[in-house]
Amino acid sequence: MEYPNRQTLMSVVEQKSIAIYYPAFLGGGAEAVALWMLEALQQSYPLTLYTVVDVNFDRLNALYGTHLSHKTVTVKPLFPSFLSSFVNGLIANSKPIRMLLFHLLIRYLKQHNDRYSLLMSAYNTMDFGKTGLQYIHWIKVLESSPFYNRISNFSIPNMQSNLSIANSYTVADFVKKEYGCESTVIYPPVVMNAPDIAWEQKQDAFICSGRLTEAKQPHKVISILKQVRDRGFDIKLHLTGGGGGSYAWKYQNFVKKMVQENSDWVTLYEDLEYADYVQVMSNCRYGIHFKQEPFGISIAEMVKAGAIPFVRSQGGQIEIVGNQNQELLFDNEQEAVEKIVALLSNPGLQTQLRNNLLKQKHLFSTDRFMQEIRQVVAQYFAGRC
Repeated sequence: MEYPNRQTLMSVVEQKSIAIYYPAFLGGGAEAVALWMLEALQQSYPLTLYTVVDVNFDRLNALYGTHLSHKTVTVKPLFPSFLSSFVNGLIANSKPIRMLLFHLLIRYLKQHNDRYSLLMSAYNTMDFGKTGLQYIHWIKVLESSPFYNRISNFSIPNMQSNLSIANSYTVADFVKKEYGCESTVIYPPVVMNAPDIAWEQKQDAFICSGRLTEAKQPHKVISILKQVRDRGFDIKLHLTGGGGGSYAWKYQNFVKKMVQENSDWVTLYEDLEYADYVQVMSNCRYGIHFKQEPFGISIAEMVKAGAIPFVRSQGGQIEIVGNQNQELLFDNEQEAVEKIVALLSNPGLQTQLRNNLLKQKHLFSTDRFMQEIRQVVAQYFAGRC
């Protein structure tokens, strides 16, 4: 796919320019939002990306299906690419350093904010020094500490003056309660080109995807499915995900011990290549996710891969599976066991829920995300003219 280069874009009369803040590309749903935001806008606007270290677009394009390059996106990093492994390691493993670098990047962007027609954050609430657009994955991420706020001169009133986009109605409600701001909801793009595998050919297995951290609670997933197996159902579990940094080693070892003790039916895949991850997920009939999420990108991937996911009954993940599908929502471990057993015992209910979930897939397409982002940006400029 060919896109106009930066010179061609800049030659357009009265071209609006956009700067986008996204501090670190370390994986996850927020990263997909940032990249597909750039993808949506690169044909129409000169773009500048502010990030902590320079990015490898070829690697990111291969992971997320985008078509980005330094020809259409100018990158303004705090550090050059040869330091990326070292700096990203610090960001992943040290929250104080992470917050320091993220606020230094905010200060850097604010020093140049008059160069752009629009400033956007793909990483939560933001003080640009003037009004912009902010895509919010969760609240109180950047502005939570007075110490770091002083580094970037972060102003809550400035942040509240931005136009806000939330990744779910759940998050939009929290934004309203915390900041008094209304939000437009645009669901994140789910990049999952799953092979079309017939239900009969899929494994009688569950997929649980996410970092091996205590917050995600994969140990509870193992416990739930062990109880299901004790009821006579010969199901398997595939755990996929990387670590949570060097400080999560104690919990990771705890989970790995559980996996080893149940190795006849639990398989752990760490740091899979994306194509292998898609293949593992596509071969599973079911999914399960214990943590309450603001959205839950891995749950949306399960739906797109044709799995039936069980999720908590509060949080943004309800919007993915559909509140009408109460058979998939649980409050606690015991309710999860009972609802899983009920579904496994009822092929007719499986067919019904699979058909219901088909209607949810279109909500998270990349085309829909790009269309809605372009529309919000166009409305912003129309209001500013």
